[in-house]
Amino acid sequence: MYRLLALTVAVLLLCPMMSAFADGEDQAAADAVAALIDAIYVQKWTENTDAEIEAARKGWDALTDAQRELVEGENADPDYFGRDTGDASLDDPLNADEIGERELLVVSFGTSFNESRVNDIGAIEKALQAAHPEVSVRRAFTSQIIINHIQARDGEKIDNVAQALERAVRNGVKTLVIQPTHLMHGAEYDELCETLDKYADKFESVAVAEPLLGKVGQDAGAVNADKEAVARAVTNAAVSDAGYASLEEAAKDSVAFVFMGHGTSHTAKVSYSQMQTQMKDLNYANVFIGTVEGEPEETACENVIEAVKAAGYKKVVLRPLMVVAGDHANNDMAGEDEDSWLSMFRATGAFDSIQCQVAGLGRIQEIQKLYVEHAGAAMK
Repeated sequence: MYRLLALTVAVLLLCPMMSAFADGEDQAAADAVAALIDAIYVQKWTENTDAEIEAARKGWDALTDAQRELVEGENADPDYFGRDTGDASLDDPLNADEIGERELLVVSFGTSFNESRVNDIGAIEKALQAAHPEVSVRRAFTSQIIINHIQARDGEKIDNVAQALERAVRNGVKTLVIQPTHLMHGAEYDELCETLDKYADKFESVAVAEPLLGKVGQDAGAVNADKEAVARAVTNAAVSDAGYASLEEAAKDSVAFVFMGHGTSHTAKVSYSQMQTQMKDLNYANVFIGTVEGEPEETACENVIEAVKAAGYKKVVLRPLMVVAGDHANNDMAGEDEDSWLSMFRATGAFDSIQCQVAGLGRIQEIQKLYVEHAGAAMK
């Protein structure tokens, strides 16, 4: 009896040690995969990138569910592989060869949210192909981080700009038109042009179409037809999705619409101020422009909140002023963390309701038509 009691005590004492050892093994396995994810969370492509992506994928697949919950690194977390963002098989990476002599290369920042990639970027690409059937529409993303994420999680390979241009050269493209889906002439647009400069002599003709908002202009008061078209399109879509027949009807119901852009330190940040000017010129008094980065300063969330409060509106509809409804729309705008726009508006206690419309600009037909017009002008 004493031997049995002693054995029982020994086992009870050993169990926490065994559990700690098992936990240590689990954490070590999770840490190894986190390191693999961090290794591919980079903006530069190298000859080792594909192998590193495959290693991360295999590492994740080998983890148990419990180990996956422990994955945490500088950029790694369980959502890198585990978050469901829609069916990637519905997307077309548009990276086929046999392009022909005329190509329309659609360049986007990109998104790892599969549903948004189909409904926003994919919708623009399809509209461009339908409008210009005589050319081959192809895709490139400027964010290598996003390209790597999609390839690792979903097995879908999307060209970066250099790879897409190399593909065009190999296929004997003579006439190349680039259509950026970027909002403005910002840093991403500049980097695109810098990369393109290295290939300019590889084609008989190269043209870059205007981004969505057209020319930047000199100051906050400078607006143009493109900005007016975008202002009307996104406002009409938001009003309709909110269930109102008109913006005026929404205003009578004390509803303010807040469109959240990304923001930038680039000189093109004045474009956001111009969009607010455009809303004012259209007499859209209950429409406000904000930015995640708070640049320009008046577009920071806290300043937008004060502007909406000062105007007396009691209900708020948040919607992204972004081509895709990706990470910023889902997390920075509509997320449940305390620093999301949804949470910050709620925390004021000043509003009766705050709703989020997680929908990118790319799915709006009027926006697609604007890209078609820009591409057509570049082709002339």
